[in-house]
Amino acid sequence: MQKRTLGRSGLEVSALGFGCMGLSYGYGPATDRSEAIALIRAAHDRGVTFFDTAEAYGPGLNEEVVGEALAPIRDDVVIATKFGFKNGVPSQGLDSRPERIRQVADEALARLRTDRIDLFYQHRVDPNVPMEDVAGTVKELIAKGKVKHFGLSEAGPASIRAAHAVQPVAALQSEYSMFWREPEAEILPLLEELGIGFVPFAPLGKGFLTGKLDQNTTFAKDDFRSTVPRFSPEALKANQALVELVGSIAAEKGATPAQLALAWLLAQRPWIVPIPGTTKLHRLEENLGGSTVVLTDEDLARIAQALAGIELHGERYAASHQQFVNR
Repeated sequence: MQKRTLGRSGLEVSALGFGCMGLSYGYGPATDRSEAIALIRAAHDRGVTFFDTAEAYGPGLNEEVVGEALAPIRDDVVIATKFGFKNGVPSQGLDSRPERIRQVADEALARLRTDRIDLFYQHRVDPNVPMEDVAGTVKELIAKGKVKHFGLSEAGPASIRAAHAVQPVAALQSEYSMFWREPEAEILPLLEELGIGFVPFAPLGKGFLTGKLDQNTTFAKDDFRSTVPRFSPEALKANQALVELVGSIAAEKGATPAQLALAWLLAQRPWIVPIPGTTKLHRLEENLGGSTVVLTDEDLARIAQALAGIELHGERYAASHQQFVNR
């Protein structure tokens, strides 16, 4: 597995990380703990050094599993976690008050069985707490050695600039894939300017780009996609043109659609590090194969032209969640 550096932070990680959220949150019942631990360790065995978790994925449960899995190899990996929700429960609203940030840091250190958090993200921008206070609090945690690097998630340009002016932001984690390209307009140029790395979550379009979903797909009630307009039967049907594009180019490259989608992201900038997640070993191995797929400038130009001709349907979040992003 090749390594990449997140912006100008000096934080070096594997070119593909592992998003641990789905092991306990968002896509249905939690994975058996022993199986989740085995999968995380399998990812490391295959070259992954970057693992992403959060207080809100459980709450707390995901960090506990990640901490147990990585404890024997702690010095070989980079662990990212997040603060920003009241009591670690997204449905209860946002909370990035300085005292809460400090509390989350201490609790995360205990759950992760470690003495430092390598990358500490604000999970969502809190409009009730000045960004200067958020960044200043993380700066204090860095000075104390509890945190190594500061990150933001789903933040807009103004928030990124305000945070970076107080404490350099090492990475922004936001959704980005061929299924959601909004960051290309303002975010990517800003990150390039400021020297901030980019960590795309949902790099496979929450499963859509794998080609495994269509208008007949049904989602369980505890699968968050069941409430997302972009995953309604109508939108899934309307957006199949994108799946067909990905599938055809992947076939030409001797790759799977998932591998092509990840290779496309890696080709966008050298400081982009996607974090695909899965609960299955064979999917993990498939995803990691995306790091070896080479796309030429001609391939990328052809994909860009094709993408420009595809109109995607459906909002990426339900209205109740839209308020949390791009502040």
